[in-house]
Amino acid sequence: MKVAKFGGSSVADANMLKKVANILKEDLDRKFVVVSAPGKRSKDDVKVTDLFIQLGNEYNSGQNYGETLSEISSRFLSITTELNLNSELVHRIKSESERLLKETTNTWHLMDALKAMGEDSLARILSAYLNTLGVEASYVNPKDAGIIVSDEPGSAQVLEKSYQEIYKLRERKGVQVIPGFYGYSDSGLLTTFPRGGSDITGSIIAAGVQADLYENFTDVSSVYCVNPTIVNQPKEIRSLTYKEMRELSYAGFGVFHDEALIPAFKKNIPVCIKNTNAPNAPGTMIVSEKVDNNQPVVGIASDTGFSSIYVRKYLMNREIGFGKTLLGILVEEDISFEHAPSGIDDMSVIVRTDQLTLEKKKWLSQRIKSELQADTVSIMDGLAMIMLVGEGMSRRLNVAAKATKAFVDGEVNIDMINQGSSEVSMMFGIHADQLPQAVQSLYNEFFVND
Repeated sequence: MKVAKFGGSSVADANMLKKVANILKEDLDRKFVVVSAPGKRSKDDVKVTDLFIQLGNEYNSGQNYGETLSEISSRFLSITTELNLNSELVHRIKSESERLLKETTNTWHLMDALKAMGEDSLARILSAYLNTLGVEASYVNPKDAGIIVSDEPGSAQVLEKSYQEIYKLRERKGVQVIPGFYGYSDSGLLTTFPRGGSDITGSIIAAGVQADLYENFTDVSSVYCVNPTIVNQPKEIRSLTYKEMRELSYAGFGVFHDEALIPAFKKNIPVCIKNTNAPNAPGTMIVSEKVDNNQPVVGIASDTGFSSIYVRKYLMNREIGFGKTLLGILVEEDISFEHAPSGIDDMSVIVRTDQLTLEKKKWLSQRIKSELQADTVSIMDGLAMIMLVGEGMSRRLNVAAKATKAFVDGEVNIDMINQGSSEVSMMFGIHADQLPQAVQSLYNEFFVND
C-alpha cells in the first residue's frame, strides 16, 4: 500500500494531470494520493497559491480583486475543459472564494482558507477525472481524513491524535484523493502548514495509514548531490537516510520542505522521490539506515541570504550567562538564529538577513553593546552557507582536510566553520559572491577526484 504525493509542477495543467492519472492507473497500490495546488507551467508563470495570496491581499487592502479571481477561475477552467469535466467545479471555486472573502472576519484564517483553495480544488478535479477513466476515486477533505492540527495560522503542526483517525482511511475503497497543505484545529478552523506543506501532508498520511512506501512525485528523477544550476550534470543520489535528507532540505535543497519527512521518519516508512515525467525511473530512496559505501559526503547543499552578528568581549568565556543573554536579546527582537560558533573572547550568531532591517541592525547593536558591555559589535551581510552532508561524518578521517583543500583550490576564503556535535553535517560560511566556485571545487574534491 502506497501514498503518492504530486507536487505543483506535476499538476500544473491538464497534460500533467493526464500523466498523474496514468501513473495511478498503472499501480492501484497507490491508494492514497495527496496533491499540491497547480504550480508554474513555465518559468514566467505564476503559481495558483500565489494568486490566492494576491486575492486575499487585494481584498484586505480594499483593492479591486475581480481580475485576480477571474485569472484563478480561468486557470482552473483551462484544466477542466481539456479534461472534459463539468464546469461546475470551477464555478464552485469562484463562489467559495467570494464566500470566504465576505464571511471570514479573522485576517489570518482568511488567508489560510484562501491559500488552501488551490490544493482543495485540484483534489476535487483529479478525483472527478479519475472516475471518468474508470478508476474508483473519492475526494477526501482533510477534516474527514482526520488531519487535526494546532491552531497556528500558516505554521500548523499535526497533533499526535490525528494518526489513529487517519488510520481509518484504510477501510475506504478506491483511490482517496486528499488536498495537501492544511488541516483543521480542534475548534474546526482550517489552518495551513508552512509553505511547501503539501509534502508534510503526504508524510502525515503515509504515517497515519502505515503505508509500505511514500512516493513523492516531482519534476526530477532523483536527488542530485549538488545544485545542478551550479554544477553541470552532477551525480544522482540513489539512496540516503532521513537525517541526510533533512539536513540537505534545510540547507537549500528544493526537493522537500525541511519538516516534511518527520512523520514518515517516526514511523520508519521508506520514501521514494520520483519524476512524474519519467515514473519508471528508479528515483532516490530515503531510508532510516543504509549500507555504508565508504562515501563520506552524500551531498553538498548551499544557500545565500545570511548575516553574521559578531560580538567580542575580553574574557567573555569567564562570564556566566553571556551567550544566554545575547540569544535572549535576539528572542526579544523576534530574530531566530541558525548557528552560533564561539571562541574565548568572541561569538558570532548567524541569522537570516531578511530578519534585519537597517533600523533593527542599529537598535540590535546598541542593545548588545549596552547590555553586555561588549568591546565590539558588528553585523556583516552577504554571507552564504555551504553544508557537507553525510551520515557518520564525524567519524570519518580527512573530511575537514579535504574540504579546506577544496576551498584553497577554489581560491575561496572561509569565514566560519561549524560542525559541533553533528554527526551528519559540516557547515562553512563564505562570502556569497564566491559560492559558485566554492561549490564547484567541493564537488570536484568529493565526487570527481574520489
